[in-house]
Amino acid sequence: MAAYFSIILVAITLITGIVWLMDKFYLAPQRKVNLADAKSQCNGELAADVVEKISEPSPLVETSVQIFPVIAFVLILRSFLYEPFQIPSGSMMPTLLDGDFILVNKYNYGLKDPVTRTKFYENGAPERGDVVVFKYPEDPRIDYIKRVIGLPGDRVIYRNKQLFIKPACKESDEKCPEFTPVVQTLTGKYEGPDAEADMKQFVSAMPNRSHDILNNSQTLPRTRHYYPQAGTGQDEFLVPENSYFVMGDNRDNSLDGRFWGFVPDENLVGEAVAIWMSFDFERGEDSFLPTWIPTGVRFERLGAIN
Repeated sequence: MAAYFSIILVAITLITGIVWLMDKFYLAPQRKVNLADAKSQCNGELAADVVEKISEPSPLVETSVQIFPVIAFVLILRSFLYEPFQIPSGSMMPTLLDGDFILVNKYNYGLKDPVTRTKFYENGAPERGDVVVFKYPEDPRIDYIKRVIGLPGDRVIYRNKQLFIKPACKESDEKCPEFTPVVQTLTGKYEGPDAEADMKQFVSAMPNRSHDILNNSQTLPRTRHYYPQAGTGQDEFLVPENSYFVMGDNRDNSLDGRFWGFVPDENLVGEAVAIWMSFDFERGEDSFLPTWIPTGVRFERLGAIN
């Protein structure tokens, strides 16, 4: 849907832009010439309605001229700077909740053509711990949001609900790094929205940032469903070049890279940087209101995303 919206937005911008240019450099000057000719052929003053009819543009031209600057601004803002998204599931709990509305920075990872998604300007790459929006590799029509765990060349192991990372070995390294466990510090039982029995909350200390994750001690490992990759263990992942390994913060309730592989660089949409609005939809079973109507605003959730 987002891809179709981009195409429609570009098409409307092009059409209204062409009309705006035609009006500025041909239609508007032509209307002035027609009005001057009409006045020269009239002995007296022209009637106000006649002047208006000659000098005013058609409704189509007038509408295009008025909306073109607005549409062009929206296109530039949405395509190259920031785009709003809504969180539709709980795979990133407790960092992001169903009902959160986020802003995605589309500049941090380079600029892309909004239609073909071809990158034409390089401007950095994701870091471990970034929360990113991307086109789901198995169906690019769908937008996913997860956290970057592995960078190109990294080896990642997820075993017994514990994460291990072996950073890519660079030519400048005198000795290649070894697998290092990502320290998880238990903070207590999770009792937030959509909490499940035996769901525990931890602080996960990534190399460059810390963030909260959830684990459910009663959920068995799904290793046999993990993405198969030649030359690695069943629970090990070697991140290919120009790709990233991502996981959800709600570790036992996330369809992420463990099950379908890696996110190519060209699938990246941008970095999720802030929650600008958050609605609560919890209500009793006896409520007569439709489920899509919010029951409140979670102001305490507004702000930057860790």
